[in-house]
Amino acid sequence: MDINKDLMAASSTPIVLAILAEDDSYGYAIIKRVRELSGGKVEWTDGMLYPVLHRLERLGHVEARWEVAESGRRRKYYTITPGGRAQLAEERKQWQAVDATLRGLWSALPASLAGTDPPSAAPLPQGA
Repeated sequence: MDINKDLMAASSTPIVLAILAEDDSYGYAIIKRVRELSGGKVEWTDGMLYPVLHRLERLGHVEARWEVAESGRRRKYYTITPGGRAQLAEERKQWQAVDATLRGLWSALPASLAGTDPPSAAPLPQGA
């Protein structure tokens, strides 16, 4: 499945904040976690993720620090801030409103127009 770039961009902030609400993380691990959470349907690249992380850092929603891994390689770890947690809560409310609206519309469509059966209510990832 090829997910629309606008949808990917719109969902990047709550996804990154929710992942960091689980635990501090670094770029490659975030990309891997997105792939895992989506069952392989969402594939992010460095070029997509790092501008999001840098924007969230400028906004004060995340903080970064350098650490040296056991391999000796330096990694930049990101931590969600209290302001980032508040932003995540707001993002969650907004996405839940959009999700409820779409589910209501899709469930009212005849199956022939919807293309598939109405989606079942899927739980949001932890922290989302």
